[in-house]
Amino acid sequence: MVDGHSAHRPHVVRTWLADHADRIELHFLPPYSPELNPDELVNVDLKRSLPMSSRTCHQAQLAAETRRFFHRRQRQPHIVRGYFDGLHIRCTLEENHLSF
Repeated sequence: MVDGHSAHRPHVVRTWLADHADRIELHFLPPYSPELNPDELVNVDLKRSLPMSSRTCHQAQLAAETRRFFHRRQRQPHIVRGYFDGLHIRCTLEENHLSF
């Protein structure tokens, strides 16, 4: 599932997608629909988990805290599945015949 962000449109991305068309299928979200994008829930979770001190720290410390967050989440699949449990997201997944 992708939104209309400019990072999804460069030639290198389109080329990679074309080379992997047999392994990946894109489903585009409507313009500005953060409630339909599980990534937005991950971002909120990450921001809430960061210690206050790391929000104003150096870039290296923020990067280390972010890596720790994602390593924790790798061991917590029930939380990751929760990113896809929102009512709007479930409806979007069902409409696109996706399941997680």
